[in-house]
Amino acid sequence: MTAVAQAQATSYARRRHMSDGTLIKLFIIPTLIILILWNVFPLFYSLYLSFTNYSAIANRAPRWIGLDNYARILESDKFWGYFATTGKYALVSVAIQTILGFGLALLLRQKFRGSGLITTLILIPMMLSPVVVGLFWKLIYNPSYGIFNFLLDPTNPRLATDMLAGPDTALIAVIIVDVWMWTPFVMLLCLSGLSAIPDYLYEAAAIDRASSWFQFRRITLPQVAPLLLIAVLFRTIEALKAFDLMMGLTGGGPGDATETVSINLYRLAFQGQVATGRASALAYIVLIIIICISNVYIRFLNRARGE
Repeated sequence: MTAVAQAQATSYARRRHMSDGTLIKLFIIPTLIILILWNVFPLFYSLYLSFTNYSAIANRAPRWIGLDNYARILESDKFWGYFATTGKYALVSVAIQTILGFGLALLLRQKFRGSGLITTLILIPMMLSPVVVGLFWKLIYNPSYGIFNFLLDPTNPRLATDMLAGPDTALIAVIIVDVWMWTPFVMLLCLSGLSAIPDYLYEAAAIDRASSWFQFRRITLPQVAPLLLIAVLFRTIEALKAFDLMMGLTGGGPGDATETVSINLYRLAFQGQVATGRASALAYIVLIIIICISNVYIRFLNRARGE
């Protein structure tokens, strides 16, 4: 074999047996670069904009104003009103979803004829787009031909309360839709936790003549608690960021009855004078609030897991 052929064979063998370092360079490093450019750069750039007076539609460079955007938002009574609406929406909807989801999981854990089909049908709402769900339920709430008013007053549906038009009922209407859509998510996580509980625990409790309430309190609830808290954590984060469902149903109205922080952020960023700097500041305030709430949930989760 000539020297040239040997060199070609050696080069081919090296290509076939690449080292771990070469694989890292070929696959992981380019992926990291893409992730940094796609995620980290906008994150830090929006953080910089939050300290500036800047509008995306204005033909001028960002002007540094320090913490003025944050102070202006935190001193605004309207912001705290929007935050109160968001908190009320998140608290009520997540609480109802947790109770209903856990209850459905307990029922569906008992295997019976058609339980698989029923589980599949219950999971359908969470598979739909929130915007589509909002428009779909907007038709249901319609006072002229919607079925919801017929359920409220079968004799004369047109005289029933227009749920989306009343300041006192609009938020309730949105909560009903959110519960309908996301209770299956909580149910699915709880059902997976219930399925992982060993049967011998219940068998031992039955031998000791433990009551059903004792089995639920000492076996079922502690075993499911970690997954239940994870479901509550995910749903709380999503509820605090609620935008698409609310926008599809009410657009923040009537008035500002359903104006959440996310909808107000959208208005600041894309409507009116387009205050990009102030909108960025509001986004980071929401981010900090969500991080703080998530840390509280994670502490409870670690405590439930015994860590």
